[in-house]
Amino acid sequence: MRKYLLIILAVISVLACNPRKKKKKTKSGPVNRFMTYHNTLFNSNEAMVAEMESRDKSHVDNFFDPYISVYTTEDDLTNLQNNTSGNSPDSDAPMPMRGGPRNENDGSAGSKKGVSVLQISEAKAIKAITKYSVLVNGVEKNKKIFDAYMLLARARMYQGKYLESLDALSYVFNTMDKDKRLPLAHIYKAANYTKLKEYYRADEVFKNLEEDPKIKISKEHLRILKVYQADNFLKWGKKELAAEVLEEAFTYNKNRKTKSRIAYLRGQILAGLNKKEDARESFAAAYKYANSYEFEVKSQIEIAKTFDNKTDSYEKAIEYISKIAKKGTYASRKNELYYASGLIATSAAKDSLADSYFRKALKEKQSDPQIRGLTYSEIAKKYFAKDDYLTAGVFYDSALAVMSYKPEKDRLTELTANIKKLSKNYYIVKKNDSILNLAKMSPDEKRDYFAKYIEKIKAKEAAEELEKKRAERSKGFDNADYNANSIFANNSTDANSFQNFGMTGGSTFYFANTNNISRGENAFRQVWGSRTLMDNWRYSARSSTVEELKNEALGLANAPDPRRLEPDFYIEQIPTSKIELDKLKKDRDTASLGMGRMYETFFSNTKLATKTLFDLVDNKPEEETDLMALYNIFVFNYEKNPVEAEKAKQLILEKYPYTSYAEYVKNPKSKDFNKSTADVEKLYADAYKLYETDKFAESSAIIDKALADHPKDALVPKFYLLNAYNAGKTAGKEIMILQLEQIVLNYAKTPEGVKAKELLKYLKSDAKLELTDDAGNAISNMSQPNEPNNDEELKLKEQVRIQKENAISPPASGPGIPGGSTDSTPLQKASPQQRRVMKQK
Repeated sequence: MRKYLLIILAVISVLACNPRKKKKKTKSGPVNRFMTYHNTLFNSNEAMVAEMESRDKSHVDNFFDPYISVYTTEDDLTNLQNNTSGNSPDSDAPMPMRGGPRNENDGSAGSKKGVSVLQISEAKAIKAITKYSVLVNGVEKNKKIFDAYMLLARARMYQGKYLESLDALSYVFNTMDKDKRLPLAHIYKAANYTKLKEYYRADEVFKNLEEDPKIKISKEHLRILKVYQADNFLKWGKKELAAEVLEEAFTYNKNRKTKSRIAYLRGQILAGLNKKEDARESFAAAYKYANSYEFEVKSQIEIAKTFDNKTDSYEKAIEYISKIAKKGTYASRKNELYYASGLIATSAAKDSLADSYFRKALKEKQSDPQIRGLTYSEIAKKYFAKDDYLTAGVFYDSALAVMSYKPEKDRLTELTANIKKLSKNYYIVKKNDSILNLAKMSPDEKRDYFAKYIEKIKAKEAAEELEKKRAERSKGFDNADYNANSIFANNSTDANSFQNFGMTGGSTFYFANTNNISRGENAFRQVWGSRTLMDNWRYSARSSTVEELKNEALGLANAPDPRRLEPDFYIEQIPTSKIELDKLKKDRDTASLGMGRMYETFFSNTKLATKTLFDLVDNKPEEETDLMALYNIFVFNYEKNPVEAEKAKQLILEKYPYTSYAEYVKNPKSKDFNKSTADVEKLYADAYKLYETDKFAESSAIIDKALADHPKDALVPKFYLLNAYNAGKTAGKEIMILQLEQIVLNYAKTPEGVKAKELLKYLKSDAKLELTDDAGNAISNMSQPNEPNNDEELKLKEQVRIQKENAISPPASGPGIPGGSTDSTPLQKASPQQRRVMKQK
């Protein structure tokens, strides 16, 4: 009976897998569906699961990005735009059986070298579709093929093949439109649109899913839908809607880890919208459901950031953080909680308490390098706000040494680079001022000064030597090291004489002795200097710290000089020649001018920039440096502080009346130009035609009228340049140079400003002094200004040719430097005596 029964079962199985020809096109047999899942499709599932598990284990949250991702199997939202990797479904979504992917034949996926796990999943899904798909009259009869296409679509999406993923989903919509699992396909369709940045199309898909009464979405699918819908709104820039949808997602999802991450992301969005109270509630929920200490502590830091001094109680907020810090589970995270307390104190405008908390955080063991860096950065901000950029630079250097978050690190790198440039100038000024002051002293005053200085050196070295002797005497006692220089020394040669690395009893381990550590650090600095902790530190380019720049600028050496206790050692180094002292003064003034500019350019500190530059003017620098200092004061304060600008203006007009800078401060121009009109273009064409026919005075008259009537026209720079050519023909090369300099000052970023700058280089390289009598007649045999030599004539003709080509061409309307006089005639009509003074200058 068993023999016949087995034969009957075999026949039935064959018939089930291979139905009769007439019924083959009407349905898929149960064994066929069974083989689809438990053969190829099973392996595709397993490969997908292995990839998801791998991503989940390797995921590290970057809490310093603007937003975290909800799913740990996804990249952060900020990196999704790069399309470098894919995403995964919610952890609440149904997952296949656990286990590694298996080869169809031998159960091993590792045999396919060079092929990613997702590629294996994709290939297996395609194979399942190819072998077991049963398409009858455009309808897929094998229900397991839906799972195959979903695996295919997801595998492609996670690899960044978004269009191919949509193509796979389209087959499902066309052939399985009655399947109850179709909403899941629509969710991934919308997710692909989001990754393609087609946010509107993704939103349309989500709307249809929610509003279509025919579509019934299960709770399981709704959990995934809400997360991806919020993701779409967030990337679309609709943060308020994203926060609302995340609130729904928080309700639908039951998994604690997912709920915590949803709440944290929602808190980040609300904090960015300045809804601090709502954000705090969301971060509190994230803390409640968190499944790791890291997530708990970062939630507390974000809660601290939501403190509002107007509505919240400082005492209650600090008490709350203190209670958290006292919990034993957070013993290794106290530095981060002290940092959070410092943030609360900062928001409460309690600067001294904030500084105390930040410094406490630095004394605790480091748990997160980025938090340590941010702590240094917060201390630096306090000094930065007080205009103490050099001290701030020291703390910013420390922050850079440990920070791990690249955007913030890049920002601080640029900031510290600017501080180092400022520091170099500051210490040059300080050093040169000291030398110049010493040079003015009498010999007796110098000797007395250095005698006092040497006494300070002796006292300092004596204190250091005393501390060193105390450390030597206490060696072997303060660290329970009885094997060092102690009367209890054990000189036995048995096994117990080996070094005990932290075991019970004494330890001769090098780093167990703090004295050894301090000596080692000093020795390291003498050889290598201050090095940042990084790979290949010995070979990498060394970055100077602010302290090193200070020592370099002040001429301080690491090794003490044996003559350092002799007054003559210092007196001999003071320069005495006028040439050396003048150079020191010039270098000092140049560095001071640079400092003033840096305060404004790097830090937008107009007040400090103005004070520094006025101090430089009071120090009586060379004329060129003095003029540039006054000009910068005027430019920095023209719109912000008219009183200081007017003061600088009057000094320029008083000291340097016949310069382009004087003309600039008389009537600074607006940066904005209107679009040129046909009438103005005609005026320019007429003026240019008169210039071509050597009617320079008539051309200048048209230009003056055009500038007066249309001061903001886009052709203004062209008018000024043409007027400079007229001046070169009528008033001389020096007047032309003056007007070209004014064009460079006022319209540097325009094509005319560039042309003026190029022409100035040529004219100044061959400029000659023209002497005139009281009547303005030349008294030398030099060429007349309106009779240039052959080279000048050729150069001027070339410029005229270029100007002619661009005569009525649409001018550049980009912003230029404000300035420029609307009336150049006062310069052209200057008296002979004024011209002679100007030319001699």
